[in-house]
Amino acid sequence: MRKSFVSMLAVLFLIIPLLAACGGQTATQPTDVPSAPTEVTAPEPPADSLRIALVTDLGKVNDGTFNEFAHKGAEQAAQEFGLEYRFIETQAQADYEANIQTFVDEGFDVIITVGFLIADATQAAAAAHPEIVFIGVDQFYVPGSVTDNLVGLQFREDQAGFLAGALAAMVSASGTIGIVAGQEIPPVKKFRHGFDNGARYVRPDINLLGVYLPTFIDPALGASTAEQMISDDADVIFGAGGPTGTGAIKAAAERGAYVIGVDQDEFVTTFANGASPGADRILSSAIKRVDVAVYNEVKAVVEGTFEGNGIALFDAAGDGVGLADFHMAAESVTPAMQAKLDEIFAALADGSLNTGVDPASGDLISEQIPESNPFTP
Repeated sequence: MRKSFVSMLAVLFLIIPLLAACGGQTATQPTDVPSAPTEVTAPEPPADSLRIALVTDLGKVNDGTFNEFAHKGAEQAAQEFGLEYRFIETQAQADYEANIQTFVDEGFDVIITVGFLIADATQAAAAAHPEIVFIGVDQFYVPGSVTDNLVGLQFREDQAGFLAGALAAMVSASGTIGIVAGQEIPPVKKFRHGFDNGARYVRPDINLLGVYLPTFIDPALGASTAEQMISDDADVIFGAGGPTGTGAIKAAAERGAYVIGVDQDEFVTTFANGASPGADRILSSAIKRVDVAVYNEVKAVVEGTFEGNGIALFDAAGDGVGLADFHMAAESVTPAMQAKLDEIFAALADGSLNTGVDPASGDLISEQIPESNPFTP
C-alpha cells in the first residue's frame, strides 16, 4: 500500500501549499476572531493505553467530509486497540494551532489533523514536539524534509478518477460525458486526467467535456456549469470540486442525467441515503478511503511500525481508493460493466495498468497513457 515516490515528488516543493482535498474540504477564508472549538471526550480507557486525538478541519465529525471519515478511522482504531480517543471540531481556521496545542498540553501520544489548510500548523507542532506522532490527512510533505514523527496521508486520485471515467463512458447513451472540477491543483488534476483517460480506455470515441472552476465553495456555479454540459448533450457528470462539484451533481441528477460523486459516498451524504431528489441517478462515487488510511496509521503506531518523515500513499493495491456502491442506480450498471470495472481495478492494483497520470503532480504522462481496451456490452 505504501510506496515511496521520493524522486517523483521532489517537484512538489513549489506546490505543497496548494494540495487540497477536492471533495470533503473547502477553502473557506480565515476568520480574524477565533471561535471556541467543540471538544468531545470518549469513555476513559485503561490508564496505560495510548492516547489519540483528532483535530478536524472546519466542520464536524458527522459532516460527510474527510472530517467524518478520519473520525471513523480513529474511532475504529481506538475501539479495537483500547485507546483513549478525543476530538476537537474546529470552528475557524484561526483555531488550528490552538486546537493542536490543546492536545499537546494534555499529553496525547498521537494527534491526527484533517485537511491541507492545517498542514503548516501540523508540521510546526511536529517539529516542536518530537515525542508525539502527527498524522496529517490529505497533507503532502516531501519525503526526507520533515521530522520522523510526522506523516502525510496521500491518495491515488488518478486511479479513482480512471474508474469513474470508465464507468461514465460505459453507461453514457449520448456518447458525451463531463467533469466539473474545482481549482487546478494536483489532486483535482489527478481526478480529471484519470477520468478522461479511463473513459477513453473503454470507449475511444467518447466525447469529453471538462472545466476547472476557480473555487471549491460555489454550488451555484457548479450547478450552472453542469447544466451547460447537459445542454451540450452530456448525460453523465462527474463532480470533483467540493461543494462546487456537489452543486453540479445535484443539479444534473435533478435534470435526469447520471452523476458520479467524489471522495466519499455521495449517495449517503449529498443525496441523504436516497431521500434527496435525483438519488436514483448517482451511479457511484470515486472515493478516497480516509477511514482506512487513518486506521492503518494508528495501527502502525500501536504495533511499532510507524514510519514518518514523508507521506503514506494509499492506492488501489491497498484498497485506499475505488468506487462506492451503485445503490439505486445498480440496474443501470450491467454485469458486463461490473466485470470490466473489476478487471480495471485488479490491473490498477497489480500495476499492469497505468493511468497515464503523474501520481504526484497530476500532469499527463503522454507516453504512459494506456492503449484503449474497448468495452463490449
